[in-house]
Amino acid sequence: MGNRLKNDVSASPQHINMLQKITGSNVPSKHLLHSYKRSFNGFAAMLTEEEVKKMAGLEGVVTVFPNRKKRLHTTKSWDFMGFSRQVERSKTEGDLIVGVLDSGIWPESDSFSDRGLGPPPSKWTGTCQSSSNFTCNNKVIGAKYYRAIGKFGPRDLQSPRDSDGHGSHTASTVAGDEVSMANLYGLAQGTARGGVPSARIAVYKVCWSDGCNDADILAAFDDAIADGVDIISISLGSPTPRHYFRDPIAIGAFHAIRKGILTSTSAGNDGPGIASITNYSPWSLSVAASTIDRKFFTKVLLGSGKTHEGISINTFDLKSDMYPIIYGANAPNVSAGYNGSISRYCFPGALDSNLVKGKIVFCDTLQNRGPFFAGAVGALMQDDGPKDAAKSFPIPSSYLDPEAGKEIYSYMNTTSDPTATIFKSYEGPDKLAPYVASFSSRGPNPVTLDILKPDLAAPGVHILAAWSLVNPVSEVQGDDRFVPYNILSGTSMACPHGSAIATYIKSFHPTWSPAAIKSALMTTARPMSADINPEAEFAYGAGHIDPIQSLNPGLLYDADETDYVDFLCGQNYTTKTLQLVTGDSSACSGLKNGTAVWDLNYPSFALSTSSEAFNRTFTRIVTNVGSPTSTYTSVVKAPTGIKVTVIPSVLTFSSAGQKLPFSVTVEGKLNRFMLSASVTWTDGVHQVRSPIVAFLVA
Repeated sequence: MGNRLKNDVSASPQHINMLQKITGSNVPSKHLLHSYKRSFNGFAAMLTEEEVKKMAGLEGVVTVFPNRKKRLHTTKSWDFMGFSRQVERSKTEGDLIVGVLDSGIWPESDSFSDRGLGPPPSKWTGTCQSSSNFTCNNKVIGAKYYRAIGKFGPRDLQSPRDSDGHGSHTASTVAGDEVSMANLYGLAQGTARGGVPSARIAVYKVCWSDGCNDADILAAFDDAIADGVDIISISLGSPTPRHYFRDPIAIGAFHAIRKGILTSTSAGNDGPGIASITNYSPWSLSVAASTIDRKFFTKVLLGSGKTHEGISINTFDLKSDMYPIIYGANAPNVSAGYNGSISRYCFPGALDSNLVKGKIVFCDTLQNRGPFFAGAVGALMQDDGPKDAAKSFPIPSSYLDPEAGKEIYSYMNTTSDPTATIFKSYEGPDKLAPYVASFSSRGPNPVTLDILKPDLAAPGVHILAAWSLVNPVSEVQGDDRFVPYNILSGTSMACPHGSAIATYIKSFHPTWSPAAIKSALMTTARPMSADINPEAEFAYGAGHIDPIQSLNPGLLYDADETDYVDFLCGQNYTTKTLQLVTGDSSACSGLKNGTAVWDLNYPSFALSTSSEAFNRTFTRIVTNVGSPTSTYTSVVKAPTGIKVTVIPSVLTFSSAGQKLPFSVTVEGKLNRFMLSASVTWTDGVHQVRSPIVAFLVA
């Protein structure tokens, strides 16, 4: 995906010509799905494997990759971070536009009211694909949908309207208007609001009932960059890691930074396994999901009078009525070939509905659909899985720990007619918050080990935000609860918190680069605890986002397109490839042949080593955006086994905007998988903190 062609030459004829060469077709245009030509140059096409090989060999082709599917990766959260409704706001917040690439939007939601907003900013050049059932306003100023393959599922709405709920949820978290008394059947009641409620939203619908296709994501990036958005928020990712220029999000984000646009991405929901992160390019913001001080508990009363407490978001009220309880293993769907060893897990189809109907079924794993489809009145589920994020189910349910499960199992086995009831969930505190949720994908960066990812953590658990009125609460078809606001957890919910604060910073500092905004977010993040998250920085990066402090970071680690090009040269990209991507005379040459990864001006430090002993020097440059005349002293925190030396240890600035270099040497011996340290520059007012990580690799 190279730079846009010069002189506004239409890309489509060039793309058709290329297709004719490799297909031999008299009608090559029939192979073309989409031409990207507004912000960068590329196309999506239907090709055989042999034609793909031929295409990859053509002059001017950077990369050819399959049109894979991405996955979609919630308002107490803002108050929890100290970002109240009364925070200082810039007069220019209403001039900023957030591009949301997701499943569309439910425009009638109160969160997308345009009350008090004037017309769209004059820089906006995008469009609204309006129809009889969809219109934009001065909040949702643009909306488009993308479906290169042209096929739609029965639940898909062929418009920017959101049939899933995910896009409405993320968009309202970024820039939703204030809505009082928002709740989910009384749960999480309060004022729902976005982080930048005056900002405008541009919607790019790329996700459908079968996922989010690469070709559509690239088309949306192409448009968003050209339309005039200021920040891009994209809460989706690949199921497996891919190299930078085989990943449409990394490609799109690279072209975005060339136009001064930061892309905020979700880290992924495949944690807590190491190296499970799926969005990790150094030019984008990667956001992990942290908890807020809110949990949802669901009590279960047995016929014996014993009460157990699990987690779920249960809005149903059984009115304390007692129902028979049956173990899933004792209700196998024998006619379908299942036995108790499988039906104990209550998978869809594994339960005999004749035995389960009208009863509460007890299951040996977390299961959302099986009991519901079998006609159960409720479900009790137990296993040793994480209990940090509650889910909604289509029937009354509670997810319990193994100890409670053992007691319930014993009760059922020692009682001739066991019964139980499940109560409506209640809200309680999470006193350990914030910590990174178990599902949040972890680092290290699978492509460039020595670029620390994720960058930071933001609220992503039990978030209440706008929802689509055509997708039920539990997202299980047959559930008859349709609501304007829903509670979700995921890095998809964390990402828009990062997007919103990036927009907030830009409203006060419109000339700051994407890297500068990211630096402000990272260096002001609050340190988090490895006692709760043993993966440490691989779980939370620089720490927990701090909206207020990020506005005044003191110093910045800045970088631009040239720095990333030099970094790519150091990653063994060729001059030819770079020029095709950038569209200019960028070249990998000279003795260094690019910037070593340790010298990219990144706000964190990571060092991978295959031996226990390590020694590495990093170089950095900081820009003064605090007091014009100031002196910063370095403060190092390091555990036994790691020594950190900063040269010089004092930086003295004489003007605003002044840049000063320094080096950090990290040496020592690893006696475990990873060691964490930090260096903080302080002038007595600002604390400019960067994490340092050294870790073993095979």
